[in-house]
Amino acid sequence: MNLRKPIIAGNWKMHLTLSEASDLSQGVVTGCAGMDDIEIILAPPYTALSTVAAKTEGSPIYLGAQSLYWEEAGAFTGEISPLMLKDIGCSHTIVSHSERRQLFGETDTIANRKVLASLKNGLRPILCVGESSAERDQQLTLDVVTRQVKEGLHDVSQDQMKNMVIAYEPIWAIGTGQTANPSDAQNVHQSIREQISELFGPDTSECVRILYGGSVKPDNIDDLMVEIDIDGALVGGASLKIEPFNQICGFERRT
Repeated sequence: MNLRKPIIAGNWKMHLTLSEASDLSQGVVTGCAGMDDIEIILAPPYTALSTVAAKTEGSPIYLGAQSLYWEEAGAFTGEISPLMLKDIGCSHTIVSHSERRQLFGETDTIANRKVLASLKNGLRPILCVGESSAERDQQLTLDVVTRQVKEGLHDVSQDQMKNMVIAYEPIWAIGTGQTANPSDAQNVHQSIREQISELFGPDTSECVRILYGGSVKPDNIDDLMVEIDIDGALVGGASLKIEPFNQICGFERRT
């Protein structure tokens, strides 16, 4: 029986002014009140972190950052450190989302540095993995995801794994309206869990939450969450409006 607590995380990407972020976070706090059986994370742009932190203070909603740099301080213009994120109230960091990999050249080595820096500074990383459309067509999905998981978790200790979250985000499904068939997504999630078991043991593997991301909406969340190894969702576009995100958070619970 799956006893892992589901996670619904909203990645706002490069959207929303401060007033819009304030309204959205307040709407989520109000609309998701009483949903104590899931973890809800909001990841606004850096500019809105303080605003969202203030709105979610005292609520069970967690604050996440969309990325970070792996050094704690230094001459790194335009970057933000794990210490800064921790200081502002963040509990989670999204690491190497596919857009970071595709648009900004983040490699598996960079992903690993960000994972280790997050863990060192008391932040919980959400490590993103996933294949491109071309890799999918060549039936390389599991090869790509296996490599990304292995490299991303290099030098992570077994004790640290309890604070790790993995997000499977097929690149071809992000922002396209396409969603992986729930059974296909389950196969990849199962493969990820099996790999974690090989690296860290079956007990650790059973505790790690694995999220699905890629055009998650209110009308497909229930079908995805039925699958035994899908422990939640990393939501993009549908997290930018109060009603659809709250509907996703209110998905039909497993029985």
